[in-house]
Amino acid sequence: MTDSSRRRARGFAAAPHSPQSPGATPYVSPVPQHPHADLAAPGTWLMMLEARAPWEYAAMLAASPWLNKLPMGDGHPVVVFPGLGASDFTTVPLRNFLLSRGYTPYPWQQGFNFGPKSGVLDRCREQVLQVATRHRQRVSLIGWSLGGIYAREIAKEQPEHARCVITLGTPFTGHPRATNAWRFYEMVSGQTVHDDAALIEQIRQAPACPTTSIYSKTDGIVAWPCSINPKAPHTENIEVHASHIGMGMNPLALYAVADRLAQDPHDWQRFDVKGARRWFYKVTHPAPLHAATGP
Repeated sequence: MTDSSRRRARGFAAAPHSPQSPGATPYVSPVPQHPHADLAAPGTWLMMLEARAPWEYAAMLAASPWLNKLPMGDGHPVVVFPGLGASDFTTVPLRNFLLSRGYTPYPWQQGFNFGPKSGVLDRCREQVLQVATRHRQRVSLIGWSLGGIYAREIAKEQPEHARCVITLGTPFTGHPRATNAWRFYEMVSGQTVHDDAALIEQIRQAPACPTTSIYSKTDGIVAWPCSINPKAPHTENIEVHASHIGMGMNPLALYAVADRLAQDPHDWQRFDVKGARRWFYKVTHPAPLHAATGP
């Protein structure tokens, strides 16, 4: 087995290809200087704010009449990947919402997500291929936290099958220790978080399909600058007011997800924050990474 194969077996894909013409040179953003030198994990106060997640679920229920007025989707398939230490149970509210909007959501069906252990990414690849073949169309990939890494890397490996990628609080840039979950990751995955500049840069690069990062500056697990896509014609970053563990059932995040899935991948436009949306959302452009605020 080659070094490249071993790296992919640990959960990281090869360089991305263009979805329009496999083998073409993808967009590669410039490498930032010292991308994780002074980035810190969220502080104690932000971690305490994660306790608001049940209120986000209640807010989702209260906002159901509003969410149900969103335009119906086109029925295309969507695979949803859960976060670190989570299972498909945690994505039930999100998948039920997608189903109510006319999409065809799929759980990842691998139990708890304890990291990219042997076989995990192979089964993800097989699932996306099977879903795309069954529906005879491209698949949207949604990943929550670590699940977003899976979604992005699978989209890089299978550009011909990826319609779009949407991540929720996913730390795909910066150092892995700029989260409050890295020790838990090491414990459950059996893998060590270490400095690997080439690997960090590879993960930072966006897939070639439309790629959206939904993040929160009050995320208590992931330092929010770790969730900022490099600037490219097909990438965007949408800020919402949400906790990390409640983002997948936060009504603002759900609205943004539905809006992005409704985009035509051949005429993709960034999220529009005009009108009433400007009170609830912000779009963020890449900037030099810095320490996340919070005590």
